[in-house]
Amino acid sequence: MATAAGAQAADVIRREHPDVVLLDIRMPDVDGLTVLRQVQELPEPPTVAMLTTFDTDEYVVTALRSGAAGFLLKDTEPEQLAHLVRTLAAGGVVMSPKASRALLRGHPGPGGPQDADVARVQLLSDRERDVLVLIAEGLSNADIGTRIHLSAGTVKDHVSSILTKLRVTGRVQAALLAERAGLLGDGDGGADAARGHRR
Repeated sequence: MATAAGAQAADVIRREHPDVVLLDIRMPDVDGLTVLRQVQELPEPPTVAMLTTFDTDEYVVTALRSGAAGFLLKDTEPEQLAHLVRTLAAGGVVMSPKASRALLRGHPGPGGPQDADVARVQLLSDRERDVLVLIAEGLSNADIGTRIHLSAGTVKDHVSSILTKLRVTGRVQAALLAERAGLLGDGDGGADAARGHRR
């Protein structure tokens, strides 16, 4: 495991080829968002999760749009952090509950599922919606395949199709859209809201 200040981070990542990188959004020399953009320009960028205190949600939204694969609070317990890093390395989404709520506050809905998001979710097949829910749970492709009895390759194809149909660039964005569309509600109600009139 290597550590580096913001100004040296991209060089260290380029040299060490890590599978997972944790970036502090706020650093004294170069901020994490700048480093994230530099990392995303690498030929084979690692998976990046942002560390934050959630003082201001707009930084988190920017990181999301720039390709971050997850968000962790700085007070995450060390034992839990190791588990979350392994989840990231396996292709999963990592989002602390507080982080998810903070992000959703940055995308408020008018008292229920947002029509535009519901309409986008309705473009998905039933199987793709199943995969989307499991993406939102933070599962890797392999874990999703185990859960619903599909090969990792088939799950990868579904994930690619989901991102295309939802017009998002990453798994975290897809998970947030599923939340806003009501797909992750308790019981079957949320899924029914997202299915709309397709029953």
